[in-house]
Amino acid sequence: MTPIAKNALLVIAACAVSIGATAQNSAQPRKPKPAAAPAAAPLFYASRSDAMALADDIAARRNLDREWVRQAIGQARLLPQVPKLMLPAPGGATAKNWRVYRSRFVEPIRIRAGVRFWQENAAALARAEQEYGVPAEVIVGIIGVETIYGQQMGGFRVMDALATLSFDFPDAHPRAADRRAFFRGELEQFLSLMDRTGTDPFTPRGSYAGAMGLGQFMPSSWVRYAVDYDGDGRIDLWKSPTDAIGSVAHYFKGHDWQTGMPVWYDVQFDPGRLQLPALLALLALLALLAPDILPTFTAARMAELGATPLGAGAAHAGPLALVELQNGGETPTYVIGTENFYAITRYNWSSYYAMAVNALGREVAVARGR
Repeated sequence: MTPIAKNALLVIAACAVSIGATAQNSAQPRKPKPAAAPAAAPLFYASRSDAMALADDIAARRNLDREWVRQAIGQARLLPQVPKLMLPAPGGATAKNWRVYRSRFVEPIRIRAGVRFWQENAAALARAEQEYGVPAEVIVGIIGVETIYGQQMGGFRVMDALATLSFDFPDAHPRAADRRAFFRGELEQFLSLMDRTGTDPFTPRGSYAGAMGLGQFMPSSWVRYAVDYDGDGRIDLWKSPTDAIGSVAHYFKGHDWQTGMPVWYDVQFDPGRLQLPALLALLALLALLAPDILPTFTAARMAELGATPLGAGAAHAGPLALVELQNGGETPTYVIGTENFYAITRYNWSSYYAMAVNALGREVAVARGR
């Protein structure tokens, strides 16, 4: 039975090493330790023909100085640990668990840091909410989940990370070709951005994937959505919380954020539709879950299929999605996502991520209110 089918039946039912070490005898003569192998010299991409070919292509299409681009890519270093971080954990996939995932982000350290961040940047958050229609708690949730309000912005040289993922993305990844092309596009955007701003491409630091600043913007997102929100004539997503706040809000507005719309609604399953007969109930739930997080159904159609949006959700005018959040071997959690829920997943394609952002923002708002 598929995982969705198992989860469907759960909904139907809910509706009715030790390490040994041998001590060396001190009386025995000690064998000399073998000499440590010399550390491998770092790999610079100047020696790679594929890297130099891409450098020439970027320079030509972007009208950049050819030697500058070749030097930038050529001096980038392979980061051996980065390709490994792109692969699933060894030993098979771990069962998804919303409660465990939530606990990683909605916890006292982030909540306290979020309250401080909100207090220190209340004016910028209020202005972003007014101008872009994105609630302060959503912006606070994003920056808290991404970097704990600037505490963890990443220490990798962005140039090295993007070069590594452009030329040495692991072939074992199921979407290796697509992801390699994505990172080559990000490398191109990054070099173009560094040229326009007159920045040394080896200065910016970020995540192992090349994301930068308090909101962890990839270069393409920086180019499209980053704004000088503090009005000092430059965009700084590392040291200017005001720029970061305005940029996150602008990002969501650019991904069709709907002012005043909730992110999600609670759902009530109709026993009359989901219990008898069981096969039809299963088919109805599968139909609801088929579009995944893409809002597809009207509130009325969802109710017809046995999943009724509660509260204001019953009168919701736009498309909706039934979102399943697995809880390991326990009954999944279900919510009904709106177009704004989908907008949050444009930041990170994960329903768990969107729920964590919303939950952290709400908890910070409650703590600040106290």
